[in-house]
Amino acid sequence: MKQILKSVLVLFLFPAAMLAQDLKETDGIPFDPNVKKGTLKNGITYYIRKNAKPENKVDLRLVINAGSILENDDQQGLAHFMEHMNFNGTKRFPKNQLVDYLQSIGVKFGIHLNAYTSFDETVYFLPIPSDNPEKLEKGFQIIEDWAFNANLTPEEIDKERGVVLEEYRLGLGADKRMEDKYIPKIMYKSQYANRLPIGKKEILQNFKYDKLVSFYKDWYRPDLISVIVVGDIDVAQMEQKIKDHFEKYQNPANEKPRKTFEVPNHKETFVAIESDKEAAQTQVQILYKDYGLRKKKKIIKDNKDELVEGLFTTMLNNRLNELINSPTPPFTYGFTFHGGTFARDKEAFQSFAMIDENKQLEALKVLVSENERVKKFGFTAGEFERAKKEILSRTENQYNDRDKTESENFVWECQSNFLEQEPMPGIEWSYPTIQKMLPTITLTEVNALIKDFLKEDNRVVVITAPEKEGLKKVTEQEVLAAIKINTADLKPYEDKAVASSLLRNSITEGSIVKKETNAKIGATTLTLSNGAKVTYKKTDFKNDEILLEAVSFGGTNLYSNDEIKKIQFANGGLTQAGFSGLNQNDIDKFMSDKIATVTPYISNTTEGFRGETTPKDLEYAFQMLHAYFTDLNYDAAAFEGYKQKQSNFFENLVAQPNFYFQQEFYTYLNKENPRWNGIVPTAEKWAATDYQLAYNKYKERFANAGDFEFFFVGNVDDATMESFSKKYIASLPSNTTKETAKDLGYRLLKGDLKKVVNKGKDPKSNVTIMYYGDATYDANEAYLLKALGDILTIKLIEVIREKESGVYTVNARGSMSKVPYGSYNFNISFPCGPENTEKLITASLGELNKIIANGPTQVDLDKFKQAELLEYKKQMKENKYWMANFTKSYTNDAKPEDILELEAKINGVTAAQIQEVAKKYVSKDKTIGVLMPE
Repeated sequence: MKQILKSVLVLFLFPAAMLAQDLKETDGIPFDPNVKKGTLKNGITYYIRKNAKPENKVDLRLVINAGSILENDDQQGLAHFMEHMNFNGTKRFPKNQLVDYLQSIGVKFGIHLNAYTSFDETVYFLPIPSDNPEKLEKGFQIIEDWAFNANLTPEEIDKERGVVLEEYRLGLGADKRMEDKYIPKIMYKSQYANRLPIGKKEILQNFKYDKLVSFYKDWYRPDLISVIVVGDIDVAQMEQKIKDHFEKYQNPANEKPRKTFEVPNHKETFVAIESDKEAAQTQVQILYKDYGLRKKKKIIKDNKDELVEGLFTTMLNNRLNELINSPTPPFTYGFTFHGGTFARDKEAFQSFAMIDENKQLEALKVLVSENERVKKFGFTAGEFERAKKEILSRTENQYNDRDKTESENFVWECQSNFLEQEPMPGIEWSYPTIQKMLPTITLTEVNALIKDFLKEDNRVVVITAPEKEGLKKVTEQEVLAAIKINTADLKPYEDKAVASSLLRNSITEGSIVKKETNAKIGATTLTLSNGAKVTYKKTDFKNDEILLEAVSFGGTNLYSNDEIKKIQFANGGLTQAGFSGLNQNDIDKFMSDKIATVTPYISNTTEGFRGETTPKDLEYAFQMLHAYFTDLNYDAAAFEGYKQKQSNFFENLVAQPNFYFQQEFYTYLNKENPRWNGIVPTAEKWAATDYQLAYNKYKERFANAGDFEFFFVGNVDDATMESFSKKYIASLPSNTTKETAKDLGYRLLKGDLKKVVNKGKDPKSNVTIMYYGDATYDANEAYLLKALGDILTIKLIEVIREKESGVYTVNARGSMSKVPYGSYNFNISFPCGPENTEKLITASLGELNKIIANGPTQVDLDKFKQAELLEYKKQMKENKYWMANFTKSYTNDAKPEDILELEAKINGVTAAQIQEVAKKYVSKDKTIGVLMPE
């Protein structure tokens, strides 16, 4: 997935394929002047960039150009094991002092502090506050120790085996079993097929200590290391710190060569048809592997070629999306791209689809046919122009926010430059260059790409599917026959005309009857002539972002018990029909060069909209709001297409043990609720679904705009907001009815309960411990319950992960709700080995009971506060945080300016308060759910 995302997003996150008129195609690609890049004498490469978003924070990253591909046969899994060991103890931070220190300055383990190991690299993430010289110095000490001073004692290694084995256990299941069978065909005769980063269980359990030590000494060395520093810092100071901490280290005298491993080409078409009783989805994939290695981009021509490829991919995926949106979709989801495989330097032209289990061959034929259609007829001029506008629009969006880009994005660019030699010219160069380059690219150039992509050798087809009675497994011969397309039967793609507007009905503009300002938070509220309210807050957090939401009380709780079962699974498909007489494909074409999305929803207690746009395209978002309110299409054929896609996705989901557990557990807890209809829409539930009723209920829910409040946060303009609000929102139908959230009285089963569910063949269990019930909502108690969850998580990581080595991940969460009735919820959840469930349940409850009896320690309370304060200061500069505050304030009938008091609330939390809320809410009845293998 990482490689897929890199390939799909490369033009947007890293728009390097551009050419200014005064540059030649043979010129080298410039390097971003905002980044200080250097190499120490010992070979360590460093990147430093000053970036003040977020403020007072720096992202440190240690990148090792070595991963599982370099392991010896008796080291399989040790590259990843080494990653774990670096969090367990180093020279300056022995035992668990590293995690303990970082938590004390607000860095959360597993959320902020993290790492990953892949075939070719190991990468450590360390975001820390930059407003304190001591914290910065400690940060550099930590990444220095990771690189060269890990504590690899037998005691610590043996202790970590359990945690790594729990992570190994997490990965077990149908996907892993099928992957083990098809990867050797994709990575034919390559080392990659034998070096999955998680490794082998028997080696993880039994490896000798010196094997890990030798891996660390061989591959954690200066010439394979990069140090990246991006954040609110002084560049010269950071460069000196890098030199102070890393210049003294030397490469080993007889260093091992850092080999690269190729994936041999093959004349055959390999076919992998894998099935499993626990497989949740059916998928097909066809890879046409490149003959040579990944092309390194060095000159302008290389990046122009990449832009040509981006145009090609955009147009082909637009065609696939049109098929997906059709009344008879060939697959639930599908896309095509040219990009990386599991190997860093091996790319392939790849087509992928998630499909109906009974249409494996048909879907494969569609993917291949669409590729062949492009090869025979090419793309149309209309498609080409839309693709150019789409890419230009996305790049413009990046350019407009160039001074508001988060540091993490720049860190990823630096990492790609180090590991894969990806150019990084910077958006200031890229955007004007793409404006000039796009007109020079011809449709002929783009159409020619497919001839190099498609081939009859070096090709792999992978099909994964459920294994169950009545489902015939396709054969290799059938697959090979399916990909032989008779091109004489293909017809050219028909490019229908693009709509001229999102609206088809005339609008009678309303007016603003009142304008109020909330000076404390810089928000303005307009009361419109139809009773609707529009509240907006102008921010400078992003130059090119506006978020929008609308909310009204009501929701499906106003439906009868019979009605809810008929429409529960239908609501999500209503928008598939489109609006204003336009189908979904018409809308997508019209919006291809615009950035605006709006999605209606109906929840249990509210209905409303969520969306985002840019200042330039804000009017289109308003038009969508208006259209969804007044002119939603009714299209039974489009709804049938939606049902088919949903059926494909959900039909076998309960075959997955974890999903089956959720279904059974919550069905048990809801056995007294007559409205409970399960999580999964089965064939029987689809048969009972009433599209007409769902459509009528939607119209009912959105008939009264006067009962809504609309929120906008971002780079808004007062005059524009007033103008669009009068035209598109004040003109909506309304009446004087004001609905409230209705409490139907149904509750989860109460008592001291335990439900064990048996599912799955792997030795995997899952535990959920829940406390819940009615309560008078209190904002302070709600926050204290959240604090209790966060503090307990710290303790559980310390005890059942680090001390017991019983879990890889564990989480505790607490919350309260006011709507539709006052309630509280607190839960603890973790996956583990079946043999450890009771021991870990006891240990978890033991830690909770310590807090009930004595309150949290001051150390753990301070850790919570530091993390909350850091997060609060960061989030106060984010549009999404302010939007969530507005909608939460609306729902809870609170003042949005209360957000300004949160820092004082955090600082004021005491151990006694947390102990009191723990006694009140989590010392009584509990419900335990346990997934056990069959």
